[in-house]
Amino acid sequence: MARTPAGRPSDPRGKERFNEERAAHTVASATPDLDAGVAAIRDTVRTLKPKPGVYRMLDARGDVLYVGKARSLKARVANYAQVKPLSNRLRRMVSQTRALEIVTTNSEAEALLLEAQLIKRFRPPFNVLLRDDKSFPFILLRADHEFPRIQKHRGARKAKGNYYGPFASAGSVNTTINALQKLFMLRSCTDSFFARRDRPCLLYQIKRCSAPCVGRIDEAGYREMVAEAKEFLSGRSGAVQARIERQMAQAARDLDFESAAILRDRLRAATFIQGSQAINASGVGDADIFALAAKAGQVGVQAFFIRGGQNWGHRAFFPSHTADVEEAQILSDVMLQFYEEVPPPRTILVDRLLPENALVEQALCTVTGHRVEISVPQRGTRRKLMSQAQRNAVEALDRRLAESGTQARVMQDIADFLELPEVPRRIEIYDNSHIQGDKALGAMVVAGPEGFEKGQYRKFNIRSAQTNDDFAMMREVMSRRFARAMQDDPDREKQGVWPDLVLIDGGKGQMSAVRDTLEELGIEDVPLIAIAKGPHHGREGREVFHFPDGREKTLAVNSPALFQLQRWRDEVHRYAIGAHRAKRSRAISASPLDEIPGIGPARKRALLLHFGTAGKVRAASLDDLQRAPGVSVAVAQQIYDFYHAGG
Repeated sequence: MARTPAGRPSDPRGKERFNEERAAHTVASATPDLDAGVAAIRDTVRTLKPKPGVYRMLDARGDVLYVGKARSLKARVANYAQVKPLSNRLRRMVSQTRALEIVTTNSEAEALLLEAQLIKRFRPPFNVLLRDDKSFPFILLRADHEFPRIQKHRGARKAKGNYYGPFASAGSVNTTINALQKLFMLRSCTDSFFARRDRPCLLYQIKRCSAPCVGRIDEAGYREMVAEAKEFLSGRSGAVQARIERQMAQAARDLDFESAAILRDRLRAATFIQGSQAINASGVGDADIFALAAKAGQVGVQAFFIRGGQNWGHRAFFPSHTADVEEAQILSDVMLQFYEEVPPPRTILVDRLLPENALVEQALCTVTGHRVEISVPQRGTRRKLMSQAQRNAVEALDRRLAESGTQARVMQDIADFLELPEVPRRIEIYDNSHIQGDKALGAMVVAGPEGFEKGQYRKFNIRSAQTNDDFAMMREVMSRRFARAMQDDPDREKQGVWPDLVLIDGGKGQMSAVRDTLEELGIEDVPLIAIAKGPHHGREGREVFHFPDGREKTLAVNSPALFQLQRWRDEVHRYAIGAHRAKRSRAISASPLDEIPGIGPARKRALLLHFGTAGKVRAASLDDLQRAPGVSVAVAQQIYDFYHAGG
């Protein structure tokens, strides 16, 4: 059951190279069987028709290897049965394929969009993947209140209102909102806070809100400022500034110096927003700009976001699984996955034409409902912006490669210090959190060469070890975790199931508990290390590392390897405490009425409002329950029987 070694990376390409080698190792660990893969493909081709759609290649365990789209499914899938023209990458994929799943669509554009959705969902190892776990922030100017609120927004755009974005970071949104509050003095408070006010809050005092909550501005005046804010955010900032200048001059002529001072501050805020634009994008309107750089087998994509001629930031992406894929195809895949989260503008500028440029335009048009043009700029402001994006792409990739080389060295130092056979690619870190055994919870976080893999984090509600016994809790967590691993992948062939290193937040006792638990399961070759804070408990840098054989080692206080190990330990500590707090909060808000089957939140609220407490609901007679608002005769009988059955 020993794992097949993949070898250590010997060049400075760092953590991105780890990712590619990991995928290659996964392929190599499976028994290549091109004949079986080709047979599965040919069996599927017999049932296909020349229609557009999406196909998924599945391995023997049913995991998705690859997602592709086709104008003609029959012709496209049949190509994989012809092994000789295929690249090595595609041959490896075919060798693992044991089944295919097919979805037909009405058009090739629909297939292209569905392909991007499925890639984002399944993250197959043979597709180009856009690694970006953060959603993009927007500015939302709500439209569901007579005095609309301005706020930062992430996630699904369900609230009624106007959305402006995307912004590259939360910091750029916060800076812009602060300046907009000075410029237009729109409220940012919640509706409940707004409804409770009987005097202005501090934001009014510092001239960042017009205090509509207490009538310091009427609805018509506030609506006028909202209209100006929309005009400004839509790119017509010059007209807004000119209007404020005229109003300020008129107030000065009327000797209304207080109003003139307020207008002066608003004008300064508008100038600040304009001056904070690092890129001159006047005349461009709404556009996204993408430029790609490739070096040392790595790819970086730089994106600029221009809205209303204003630069709303930029972000660099570093897609994975890019080996043996054409650069233009990589850019196309990155853009389609990016626009799964963000609405595309009317203009998209790229530094090279996409392989299916017209088809991508058609697909994005289907999403937005308006025309989308993808083009390579040739002259003028757009060409200058593209040159700047290309320069930023190269610089970002250079920084990435330098950081990757440093990270690779740190990971190698960790492997040497912990006496591991190779650089770990999957590190699992464990901790427990409880208060004297109450609401006990175990936590696992996962790290790899590219950082924390938050989608792999897990929580374990402690079931059997209910006392204040950290060792028993750790034994339960390990027993459940690795019993499941043995069930899911006993031969250790599946990627992401077995760790290369288990790091435990604790000392000798926790190490003994984990070591004994794994030995009982027959697992003796998973590297275990416990990290404790040493003899002076609160002093970081004096950590002691406990090995399964009882040895203890320490690292130099300024060691980069120590900093990385501390970071892993601190992350599991943060995750465990956060999960425990959430569990306690749910327990505090729980009600005995939750145990009654068929009683939802609305009825529970109605019962508590009518009777006052859950205890009075329990003591109520059947007639009293029937008189409660929102409670039918049948529900009243159900509640009464729940408390009085058998009594």
